[in-house]
Amino acid sequence: MKKQTIKALLIAGLTLAMAACGEKQVQSGSDAAPQKNYKWKLVTSWPKNFPGLGMGPEKFAKYVNAMSNGRLTIEVFGAGQLVPGFQVFDEVSTGGAQMGHSGAYYWKGKAPAASFFAAVPFGMNAHETNAWLHYGGGLELWRELYKPFGVIPMAGGNTGVQFAGWFNKEINSMADLEGLKMRIGGIGGEVFKRAGGVPVNMPGGEIFSSLQSGALDASEWVGPYNDNAFGFYKAAKYYYSSGWQEPQATLEFLINEKAFNELPADLQEIIEVAARAVNQDMLDEYTARNANALKTLVNQHNVEVRTFPEPVMQELKKLSEEVIMDMAKQDAMVAKVWDSYQSFYQDIREYHQLTEQAYYQNRQ
Repeated sequence: MKKQTIKALLIAGLTLAMAACGEKQVQSGSDAAPQKNYKWKLVTSWPKNFPGLGMGPEKFAKYVNAMSNGRLTIEVFGAGQLVPGFQVFDEVSTGGAQMGHSGAYYWKGKAPAASFFAAVPFGMNAHETNAWLHYGGGLELWRELYKPFGVIPMAGGNTGVQFAGWFNKEINSMADLEGLKMRIGGIGGEVFKRAGGVPVNMPGGEIFSSLQSGALDASEWVGPYNDNAFGFYKAAKYYYSSGWQEPQATLEFLINEKAFNELPADLQEIIEVAARAVNQDMLDEYTARNANALKTLVNQHNVEVRTFPEPVMQELKKLSEEVIMDMAKQDAMVAKVWDSYQSFYQDIREYHQLTEQAYYQNRQ
């Protein structure tokens, strides 16, 4: 998103926030009540200031501070500074921090349906997912899911289509996945397990050393922009595109419900608007940066970019459908979320076959 567009969003958000306050908030002079200031902590699952993922919460804090004129300041902490990356949800739920930034698939042990708000194998892309969340009932279901934990979720960024990952061996058939130790989470991890692989849940900061030592045979992370920054090309030979496991990855802002409800209406609106701005801005950044980073990986680091054979992709798609159906049978909330997701997906897919997909074919 261009800087001018972001500024326009922020100005629009501030206007809406001021309107939400009502006339009582616009008193002036000695009759005006002093406005309370708030200081929040925001914990994340990413290294401090990490490109893309880590910059989203930093920009969010900057936007909120600017729109609130300093009434709400947010201090951002990287993974491990206050709590480990995989403890962000608990820290926000218990009120140790007012906010967090992470990925919903990390909490599948608490709520299996959470993974559907991060990434669905062979599912909707970023544009479609945002439409489902904000205009198809997805966000309401997400908030219903987190309600028992006292947490309010908001979409907080998107990576777009990811790469399938880095591998230390070629993948020519499904047999090559058997026994393969791979860092892969969410629903994709369950599919990989059913394919005979060994999924490993691991923070991004541990991937490089694990690939080098042989503790991992393969790993997916995000895409060229982040993967190049981590130097994965030094530890794995083959880079596979076609990110079946994450056709998009929605990041999340987590907000302690009690803390949010203590804010006046204008500050609540500012948080909502800032989150929407970051959600779009991150996708814009990844779209631009990934293209340049891929050129660097191929031209400067001699990385071999591969695609999975069609039979492998078809089998992974079949296994993905089986995994999701089994999840829906075992958990009522998964069934409810999946019903909404696939219904919206079917409608939008038919429309995009006539528009987006047709256009991509025509411009080749």
